[in-house]
Amino acid sequence: MTTRIRKVAVLGAGVMGSGIAAHLANSGVRALLLDIVPPKAGPGEDTASKAFRNKFAAGALANLRKQKPSPIVSEQVLSFIEVGNFDDDMARIAECDWVIEVVKEDLAVKQATFAKVEQHARKDAIVSSNTSGLSIQGMLQGRGAEFRKNFLVTHFFNPVRYMKLLELVAGPETSPDVVKAVHRFGEEVLGKGIVYGKDTTNFIANRIGTYGMMRTISEMQKAELSIEEVDKIFGPAMGRPKSAVFRTADIVGLDTFSHVAKNCYDTLTQDEEREVFAAPEFLQKMVAKGMLGDKSGGGFYKKDKSSGGKDILALDLKTLEYRPQAKVRYESLGAAKDVENVRERVATVLNGQDKAAKFAERITLDVLAYSSRRIPEIGDDVVNVDRAMRWGFGWDIGPFETWDAYGVKKGLERMKELGLKPAAWVEQMLASGRTSFYGVENGKDTYWDIPSKSVKVVPENARTSRVEYLKRGNKKISGNDSATLWDMGDGVTLLEFHSKMNSIDDDIISMMNTALDETEKNFRGLVIGNDGGNFSAGANIMAMLMAAKSEEFEAIRKMAGAFQAANQRMRYSPVPVVTAPFNLTLGGGAEVTMGGNAVQASAELYMGLVEVGVGLIPGGGGTMQLLRNVYGPYSADKDFDAFPFIKKVFLSIGTAKVATSAEEARELGFLTASDGISANRDFLLSDAKQRVLGLANAGFRPPRPSRFRLPGPSGFATIDMMLYDMELNGQVSAHDRKIAQKLARVLTGGDTSPSVLLTEERLLELEQESFLSLIGEAKTQDRMMHMLEKGKPLRN
Repeated sequence: MTTRIRKVAVLGAGVMGSGIAAHLANSGVRALLLDIVPPKAGPGEDTASKAFRNKFAAGALANLRKQKPSPIVSEQVLSFIEVGNFDDDMARIAECDWVIEVVKEDLAVKQATFAKVEQHARKDAIVSSNTSGLSIQGMLQGRGAEFRKNFLVTHFFNPVRYMKLLELVAGPETSPDVVKAVHRFGEEVLGKGIVYGKDTTNFIANRIGTYGMMRTISEMQKAELSIEEVDKIFGPAMGRPKSAVFRTADIVGLDTFSHVAKNCYDTLTQDEEREVFAAPEFLQKMVAKGMLGDKSGGGFYKKDKSSGGKDILALDLKTLEYRPQAKVRYESLGAAKDVENVRERVATVLNGQDKAAKFAERITLDVLAYSSRRIPEIGDDVVNVDRAMRWGFGWDIGPFETWDAYGVKKGLERMKELGLKPAAWVEQMLASGRTSFYGVENGKDTYWDIPSKSVKVVPENARTSRVEYLKRGNKKISGNDSATLWDMGDGVTLLEFHSKMNSIDDDIISMMNTALDETEKNFRGLVIGNDGGNFSAGANIMAMLMAAKSEEFEAIRKMAGAFQAANQRMRYSPVPVVTAPFNLTLGGGAEVTMGGNAVQASAELYMGLVEVGVGLIPGGGGTMQLLRNVYGPYSADKDFDAFPFIKKVFLSIGTAKVATSAEEARELGFLTASDGISANRDFLLSDAKQRVLGLANAGFRPPRPSRFRLPGPSGFATIDMMLYDMELNGQVSAHDRKIAQKLARVLTGGDTSPSVLLTEERLLELEQESFLSLIGEAKTQDRMMHMLEKGKPLRN
């Protein structure tokens, strides 16, 4: 068996196949994407040409550029994918270490494909199927012993780039080494969360998820609830994605959803709840009419053409006609809205007394009881079931974590009142004195293991690191309301932000300085990162607006100056500072990120200097930092024209560009060529710590500050001419132009000339001057207010 997976063949270029190939390319792995030769030619097509024969795979590749949300982290990764067809190129799978089959969900088609794979693949290559419902035994009919040993199911979730779940199902003859290799590659290279399922229909996530959706659909009509009410109940209030139930079905496609449910109904003849999987009449009618969801332009919801697509109409399940959505208001959902802790929020809804709460409780307890009865049939333990639902369906907490939040004993009693039957092992667990499925012992997460009737440690990769673990170990060094400094061990400290949305405020700035004081004195290096939903959404706009309204400009100047100084201090500190950004890293969050000596970013990074959206330019050093990243290596060199570099930075900040991945952040200059990317967010903090230690062990010295040769007034005039044209043509407003002029003044160096070398300090002064003059403008304050109230930019 191959130890390293360097190249992978993907057989089948449909939505899933092309998505898997794209994500392999995202992860730096070469992919060979093959599909069938088109069965018939269009007018004028040459059936002998490569273009015609590879049409399906090549079309899928072209389509990756257009899809939203994008399946690729950068246009550049597409060069990692080669295309071909089954007839001409099957022999090329011999170049590959792993062959993934993603053809039609049809047993005969899969068997024929595997017969070809067996002829051409290397003997030591791993072969897997991305099936969601077919049995391993059926697929392997007629295959040899060597093939069976290297075969397993690898079930990816759509969209592959964004859904963390990868379900692995081994066959009776699969070698444990093969499973280990795929587990490691999936987790460390592709950044997936690995869950082990059994060879049963739809494995874990789709089995429980489909049951939950079908149960909800069948009960809602009895409860007389509309589809928008159900989606409001089973959305974020219950720790689920915004797409909840019906919106999710629209995204997946009602034909696909019905197929998965039908597959359950047809094959799960022993399931005591089999009837739940039978499609209700309205669903059958919708599929027959071609109302398939997003792909057909309408499913349970539809854009209202008369309002230009602004309003979303909902389907009346009785008449199958669309109607305007009604406002959904329930006391229990209102009460849950402000509860940040997801367990407490879910418990708030389930303990409510109104119609919404009763419906949520009835459905949830039903799904929990069902999940308990599926162990060990579909998975061996509560951990695999919970992870499958979190990573595959985007639940914040899995079924057994939800049950813990509600109370295990209370749940059991309530189930009995509702006539629901939980599995006997839950009673046995309570009888043994254990009151919850999960616990913490010696700082480690533990779970109740059913077969051994004992407590075991939740398995996880040694590279997993969380602030939560430092809390449990009492590793706190210092802290205030917005930030805490922790001891990560091995001489490394960690600065964690925990203000609302991790927005930058005075307390965070003061802790940045405390962190450096402490680390410079007693430690070897500092990491800046956290466990939140986002690294940092930027500065606290509300606080700045209040200060500007009451004309406290001196206080604003002090805060902006202190933030600039803290970011500069991090960069030039005698100890290495590594920042670990992920998800939203905007404005001040981006400035902190660029302030360190190195970045270890999560692959999913949405980073940008977005201040123009609220009528400002960056105020914490962002303009100088981005210019330093992009132009810095050449900035003192007479042979380089500064203007192309200035233009790149000007457009990034001036259009509030947000990178949609760490790779794109690198292309925009927010990250440098030497910064690192972690595919798996769980490893981010430990990877950042290793980077700090690497710098420290290699004799770290802070970098030399950059000096900039900038064009001054002539460069400013060039940019302003372009702005003048844009204002004349109505592309920008007068205030937009004013903001852009302030930005241009900073980036071109103010009143300077190319013969002068400007310091970083001078650029920071120019930035602060522009920032302060803009925050005093009434129109900027209106923009800030609008962003706070409406959550989107105002063009005034």
